[in-house]
Amino acid sequence: MTKQQIRTSVAGYADAPSPEAFERMFERDKDSLRDLGIPIVTVDAGGHSDDVGYRIDQDAYALPAVDLTPAEFGVLSLAAQFWQDKTLRTDISRALTKLRAAGAGEIANDAVAGLAPRVRAVGDAYGPLLDAIEALRAVSFTYRAASTGEVLTRTVEPWRIAARRGGWYLLGFDRERRAPRAYRLSRIEGRVRLLGRGGAFTIPEGVDVDALLGARAGREHEARLAIGPERAEALRARGRSDGDGDGTGEGPRQDGRDVVHVAYTNTHTFADEIAGYGDAVVVLSPPELRDAVVRRLRAAARLGAAAAAGEPAPSPTVRSTDRDGTSTTTTEEQRG
Repeated sequence: MTKQQIRTSVAGYADAPSPEAFERMFERDKDSLRDLGIPIVTVDAGGHSDDVGYRIDQDAYALPAVDLTPAEFGVLSLAAQFWQDKTLRTDISRALTKLRAAGAGEIANDAVAGLAPRVRAVGDAYGPLLDAIEALRAVSFTYRAASTGEVLTRTVEPWRIAARRGGWYLLGFDRERRAPRAYRLSRIEGRVRLLGRGGAFTIPEGVDVDALLGARAGREHEARLAIGPERAEALRARGRSDGDGDGTGEGPRQDGRDVVHVAYTNTHTFADEIAGYGDAVVVLSPPELRDAVVRRLRAAARLGAAAAAGEPAPSPTVRSTDRDGTSTTTTEEQRG
């Protein structure tokens, strides 16, 4: 299409108050498309400026055939739910739309029915850290240690961001400690500052996320839960019953509920998850997990009672101590 054809057919260009304003809009949009990876090709039909045309190089841009099974596309759709905050929601939505348009299998709802990722919001630190990883720039941020509560400034060469056990973690090389370290994004306070120029370091090949986060995982425990019929399917999928060993609920029952055993490593995080199911799940054991869930439910009940009475919502304090010795005190507002 020639520039004039584009001006008359693209919404918004007709509103340009002058030819110069249109030229600025046109150049800006071409740059934006190229930044998105969409190649714009200039075609000179006969050497006259009026004959110059523009087209998108479909061979360089179009998505090739994608052969995904319905179950595989269902898993991708489930993974996309990690990005429902403002940071990457638009990009993920566009990616799934492209896959659907490319015929990447029918959506298999049965493959992921009842499952939903439970991960806290990414937070403000995610965007700058992602930019730093892409540009290979060091970062500096204020960090509150989980074990001591001490607040220190960390200078890190960022390698990767990973989601584990309900939270987001930065993996990288700590320049002061001169060793690889993992940092939970929710404990980063204030602004993340990018340091120096790009290309300042090299990310090692094969960064082992599980190995770096292994020390934080703690010892694995097992919870015994009574789950209502056809409720909390995500917990069922991760657990096992005494009867059939696969968590489908064909084993023992208690008060009309299925008894399921689910492994976990962090009492604080797992109590958050269970409390989110409300009355669908009752913790039978261990006692410390049951107590942690009850505290959260009571705090939620107080908030509900205050709201019903038209009173200012309180910010009840929740204190949790895991078996691994980690003690955490937060308000419901902080916990979000």
